[in-house]
Amino acid sequence: MKFIVDNILLIALAFVSGGMLLWQSLRSGPAGGAITPAEATAAVNQRHAVFVDVRPTADFAAGHIAQSRSVPLAELKQKAAGLPKNKPLILVGANGRDAAKAVAEFKAHGFAEVNTLAGGLAGWVQAGMPIAKG
Repeated sequence: MKFIVDNILLIALAFVSGGMLLWQSLRSGPAGGAITPAEATAAVNQRHAVFVDVRPTADFAAGHIAQSRSVPLAELKQKAAGLPKNKPLILVGANGRDAAKAVAEFKAHGFAEVNTLAGGLAGWVQAGMPIAKG
């Protein structure tokens, strides 16, 4: 008991630190976390990650990340087989929220490492990253 009284600040710091770590892991959730445009670019360059645009085809044609693959959520079952399961996937939606909903569906189709692009295509553009059209 004397140890607890003498070291109450250290014990409180340990609980706060553990709580912050737990909060961070719960925020990203079991489905996969959101990564920034810079982290996504690094994943593509270093780990050969693949951008998967889950927006409707018309939105993809209006503008998308170069080299991304269009897999609208409505066509996921048909197009999932054409994606590599041995590479990380980075899902791109309009603003990040719609892609987060798709993570569980991709994992259900056997994709082990699936993340979303934080802010979606809007976040990509806001970070000053280029887009392709057509």
